[in-house]
Amino acid sequence: MLGDELPEFMSKMVFSLSTRLLNITVASLCKARQLQRAETALVDAIRLGVFPDVVTYNTLVDGYCRFVSLDTGYSVVSRMCQAGIRPNAVTFNSLMAGATRRHLLSRALDLFEEMLQYGISPDLWSYNNLMHCLFKLGRPDEAYRVFHDIIVNDLSPCGATCNIMINGLCKNGYSSNALMLFRNLQRYGFVPGVVTYNVLISGLCKARRLKAASRLLQELAESGQAPNAATYTTIMKSFFRFKKFEEGLEIFALMRSKGFTFDGFAYCTVTGALVKRGRLEEANELMDEMVRDGIQLDVVSYNTKINLRCKEGKFEDAYQLLDELEKGGLECDVYTHSIIVDGLCKADDMEGALRHLKYMNSLGFKSTLVALNCIINGLGKAGDIDRALMLFESMETRDDFTYASLVHNLCKARRYRHASKILLLWLNSGLKVLRSCQRAVLAGLHDSGFKRDAKKLKLKIWKARMLRC
Repeated sequence: MLGDELPEFMSKMVFSLSTRLLNITVASLCKARQLQRAETALVDAIRLGVFPDVVTYNTLVDGYCRFVSLDTGYSVVSRMCQAGIRPNAVTFNSLMAGATRRHLLSRALDLFEEMLQYGISPDLWSYNNLMHCLFKLGRPDEAYRVFHDIIVNDLSPCGATCNIMINGLCKNGYSSNALMLFRNLQRYGFVPGVVTYNVLISGLCKARRLKAASRLLQELAESGQAPNAATYTTIMKSFFRFKKFEEGLEIFALMRSKGFTFDGFAYCTVTGALVKRGRLEEANELMDEMVRDGIQLDVVSYNTKINLRCKEGKFEDAYQLLDELEKGGLECDVYTHSIIVDGLCKADDMEGALRHLKYMNSLGFKSTLVALNCIINGLGKAGDIDRALMLFESMETRDDFTYASLVHNLCKARRYRHASKILLLWLNSGLKVLRSCQRAVLAGLHDSGFKRDAKKLKLKIWKARMLRC
């Protein structure tokens, strides 16, 4: 009796092992982006009598969604049904994730509905995908209701669930709600990891809540978990972005004391902050350290070094760096040349700045707006306002800085009537007009005895505001 059952038992075990081997093969080929070979392996296995299961097809669905297209991945579902294999939650999770990655957000919602129509109960990752999609669509209220459904359906939220919620709330402008959720989850026993802290710290930094972000950094350190480079870098960059240079430099010093390594971008960010604080010697030391650490210089690194030389007034060194950049096979960008133009303007070498602008034009850059703005501002500060006006008239494209610097310098030269004309052009351009410039021109006209002009300008400003509303 036992002898008769043994061959059947052994055949089932061999079949199970063969299907498992097939799944491993298909998964490896999909991971290597060799989808055609994965399909060939599947066909060969069926010919040999080894039949795929739901895992096999789910692997193909995920591979096609990642590396080919959502429609190709979706076509596998019909093949599953033809083979008598019922799709499951994993199948639709892969499809929803693929739709979200390709920004086909409405399609992801449709796939969730289709999953329900199949009678498939969503799992935690189904809900995670749905929340992520709703947050990307700017529908945080609906995403929060999905989170509530997770709790109601007795699915325990994982770290990824909490991260999706916190990140989504922050990106939709609800950083306070994200912080409240974070605290509530902690009260219910959730122990956040470094990734969760990083997500919330990043959201708070973007909302300019740097004190709250700093407190979370301290809390993370006191929890026994070590903040990583991303934690420190996020806060450091935010301090620099919002002109809190000393605080940013303190974070940088703390990172160095803990032995964190830096990439070229981090070095350049800190060097730029030191330059803005006038700490040129420290900036030079830091750039030398970057070279000693063996970090290969890219265009951003060269731009930082050129900016530093211009701030020091060493324009010959700046031009040498420009030659070195080009000889090294790197292509300098318009920002590289704009740095030199700005440096020449600040050194009161307006003729040199104009010559370099002419050189930029000969290189065929599509836009030299930043350089032109620097020269207009420099000419205004040098008292050559008429020349600045001529350059302004020749410009095809202008931004708010173009108008603001010219209006400011015209007011400084007490040419308020001309400033009011430029201000009106600014109002008609569709760009946001600075209230400080409006007040300066109106006050200047009034104090100079042009009260009627001030009244007319005030009325036109009011009409422009009404039209925008």
